Amino acid sequence: MTFLQERAHRPWPWPDSPYIMYMDWLDLLFAHWPVTVEALRPHIPKDLEIDTFEGQAWIGVVPFRMANTRPRFFPNIPGVSNFLELNVRTYVTKDGKPGVWFFSLDAESYLAVRGARFSFNLPYFDAAMSFKEDPDGTIHYASKRTHKNAPSANFEASYKAEGEVYKTQKGSLEYWLTERYCLYSQSKKGRLYRADIHHAPWPLQKASAEIRVNTMCEAGGVKLPDEKPLLHFVKGIETCGWLVKAVK
Repeated sequence: MTFLQERAHRPWPWPDSPYIMYMDWLDLLFAHWPVTVEALRPHIPKDLEIDTFEGQAWIGVVPFRMANTRPRFFPNIPGVSNFLELNVRTYVTKDGKPGVWFFSLDAESYLAVRGARFSFNLPYFDAAMSFKEDPDGTIHYASKRTHKNAPSANFEASYKAEGEVYKTQKGSLEYWLTERYCLYSQSKKGRLYRADIHHAPWPLQKASAEIRVNTMCEAGGVKLPDEKPLLHFVKGIETCGWLVKAVK
């Protein structure tokens, strides 16, 4: 796992404690839309600043495959370590550490949903999901939320990579959207938490997509603008994560 030694790109030092989770994120689509800060503000804890790029806030819908998901030093567990996941995310900052805020994380793994809700205070939801890849690389992805007492949220799209892999330039919108090394969450009691993550710089590709159904953002209370999203594809990236820590 050479990515663990690739640290020069990190915006702050490697955490003092050991990481606890390893994951591969595969066949990932970043679909981003510009939104107003005012649209996001009611849904973000008041102690977090909504991050913007040149004054513009963004929200992303991110379907992908989780693989080799396991605690550190544990082997893969058949039926547990590999599953589909679909995130809705925006961008926030606190104490000089820009990170990700999740509106929702839908997954087809019963154990992952409950484990992440308990351990990371993240809004994970059960979903029925499907994935198929054509010989030409087109991916067909669908998700229907099945979680009890949760807002209905559905997604259906076909997407594929376009062009060669490239690394983002610091200061660009693509860099700002993707190169983030922590997430924020909030407990039911209102306590704010941060968890560090690590990966190599994102190996992005331009992407094309036909998004036929997408009610993911509306389920979180945010209406998308009537315009095409900014699209990027990632074939795969190795990641690791740390335990959440309370933010003072």
